Amino acid sequence: MEEAIIPLDLGRMFLGDEPVLFYLEIVVRTAIIYLWTLVLIRWIGGRGVAQLSLIEFLLVIALGSAVGDSLFYPDVPLLHAMLTILLIVLINKGLDAAVNRFRRAKRIIDGVPRELVRDGVIQGGQELRDLASLEVMAMLRLQGISNLGEVRRAYLESNGSVSIFRHDPPRPGLPIVPPPELERRPQPVGGGAVCCGCCGQGLTAMTPDVACPNCGAKDWTRPA
Repeated sequence: MEEAIIPLDLGRMFLGDEPVLFYLEIVVRTAIIYLWTLVLIRWIGGRGVAQLSLIEFLLVIALGSAVGDSLFYPDVPLLHAMLTILLIVLINKGLDAAVNRFRRAKRIIDGVPRELVRDGVIQGGQELRDLASLEVMAMLRLQGISNLGEVRRAYLESNGSVSIFRHDPPRPGLPIVPPPELERRPQPVGGGAVCCGCCGQGLTAMTPDVACPNCGAKDWTRPA
């Protein structure tokens, strides 16, 4: 019969049931696994460390489990952990080779760039939601964009970065500074050009309660 657990037992919480000499084993385990993992990570090369694509993200998760369990669990043999880490790295190297050799594999594994903005309008059509447009605006602000009219094309790359090609000179468009979450945009009054407050789609005139032809929103404002 298992011994009942005593709540808030400081000895169990901090020291556990292992002998004191097990702390020395933890030091040895940590040093061996760390050096083994470091050698294999260096072998992966620049691509594996320079960007966190989907494959590298999975690599981090898998290595985290394999490395962490072997450091302080006495029933996990080091050779088991080292073999697991080696297999994870070999799989990653194999996927890298497939990505570099086959275009189809690259599209499947790494994905393809996604067009975010075209001629000052956030892309997405009727599937565009307010949250998605706010996220795109935040990405653009981080790149120093204050108005969608500045952007000719913007792409979300497969590694998560944003590529921006600007209009020269900038065109009128939807201001994204300050962020729309912080300041409500004034509704347009009278005639004149308007733009969608969600995606930046422009119209020469607005009919009351008309939906944006790009995203379906009914939030209109003046371009700047």
